This record gives sequence, structure tokens and C-alpha cells, in this order.
Amino acid sequence: MIITLTTDFGAEDGYVGTMKGVMLGIAPEATLVDITHAIAPQDVRQAAYVLWTCLPYFPQDSVHLVVVDPGVGTSRRPIASQTAWGLLVGPDNGVFSYVWEAAPPHLTVVLAERRYQRQVVSSTFHGRDVFAPAAAHLAMGVPLKELGPVVDAPIRLPTPRLDIETDRVVGEILHVDRFGNAISSIGRLIWEGGILHLDPAFGDRSAHLLNARRFRVRVAGRDVGPVRHTYGEVPVGSPLALVGSEGMLEIAVNQRHGASVLDVHVGDMVELVAVG
Repeated sequence: MIITLTTDFGAEDGYVGTMKGVMLGIAPEATLVDITHAIAPQDVRQAAYVLWTCLPYFPQDSVHLVVVDPGVGTSRRPIASQTAWGLLVGPDNGVFSYVWEAAPPHLTVVLAERRYQRQVVSSTFHGRDVFAPAAAHLAMGVPLKELGPVVDAPIRLPTPRLDIETDRVVGEILHVDRFGNAISSIGRLIWEGGILHLDPAFGDRSAHLLNARRFRVRVAGRDVGPVRHTYGEVPVGSPLALVGSEGMLEIAVNQRHGASVLDVHVGDMVELVAVG
């Protein structure tokens, strides 16, 4: 049984280790996998993106524990959700939104059953007292429906922008990775010669074919040229656009922190525009 952990706790404190101790006390044979604990504090959208990119690579019976929880102790609900990508456990604050775009929830419940929580529940550390026990019990085979009542309308983040027209595709920056690559919502893209196959990850899922030689990329009003295959197609320090490992259009600067150099931020508009 696999339980993954994604948090904004960092590595300086003992919060992650404490949650692991709780889970191993319930499910001692579990394999605990750290996806990341470097989510920016309270950045629900960043966590949603990371989950969306990572979860498809895990076995479908995995349990995914997420604690990026700025609303801890408030009326926000603790939830667990069954999807084709595994069981999700975390706060009802939209953190699972992008996963649900690709793998819609079959069943989502509120974590209300006290016997699957620690005896004393802190108002500031639900990761330890609510989410970790729930994840461990689910990994041990407890049916999801036993953890609490059904949630009909869990919170969702707005769907990322992806507007597709005949000569223009418009998206937004979803994420900036540690290398400074600004990853957009335009994708998923697959190269075939000079043609880009666009199988939309968000919104209308109708596939499209784009003649890459006709299109240039603009981000935040700046032209960064055509879609490239590799960073090495431009000189060091030059901007470019390319299809990243997840099939999304990315904006970068060769061997530089592209987002900083180009002053690009999450939410900025990205365009693929036909010319000529």
C-alpha cells in the first residue's frame, strides 16, 4: 500500500515526520512517498498543479494525502475522494480541482467519523489528527463511505484558461518551477513533424492540429518566437517557448531563470498566434 504526502510544511520542522508516525502506527506496512513538502505556504493552486502532474504515475490504489490548508480550524471541511487516480485526502479548498478535471470523483465524503481520527483533534494541525489517520485507515482497506457523509459539491478552483480559435490559442501561466520555466495551460501538445497535436487538458476536450511553423508565442505581451523542441535551439540567455515534459507549452530562458528574466508570473496570459 502506498501513501503519498504533499504539503507546504518544508523540512525544517517535525510536522511531516509526525504525520508519518501517526500513519505508521495505523498502517505499519505502508510505503510512504514524499511528493513534495516545498509547496509555497498556503499556495493551494501550486499544490493543485503538482498533484495533477504527479498522480497519474502512481498505482491506482494509492492514497494521496495533501495538507496545504490555510483554512485549518475554520468551517472548511476535511474530505476524502475516490478517483481513477487513487484516493485523495485533504482539505476541501480546491486543492484537488485539477486532478478532478482529468479523473472526476466517484465519491467524496466529509471526514466526520471520530473513530478514524486521533482522540484529541487540534484546531491547527489537522494533518496529524484528521488527515493522516484517514489516509492510513483507507490504506488499510477501510471503505471510504465509513469515514463520513457524502459531499455533493466540493470546492473547486476556477478551470484554467484555454481558449482555442482558428488562428489563436490563449491560456495562462499555471506554475513556475524551480528552474524558472513558466508552464502554461496550453496543452497537452505532441509533436509530429512540424505539426502540434493539441489535446486540451482543460475545457473543451476536442483535439486540434496546429501547423507550428505558422504560430508564434506571446507571454504578457512579449513575443518569444515559435515553439521550439529543445532549449539548445536558442543561445544561452535567450527566451524561447517549447513543449515541456508534461506536454504543456512552457516559456523559458536558456540556462537562466526565465520567469525572473521575463518578469512572468502565475496568471499571466499566454498566446499562440498564427502569423502570415
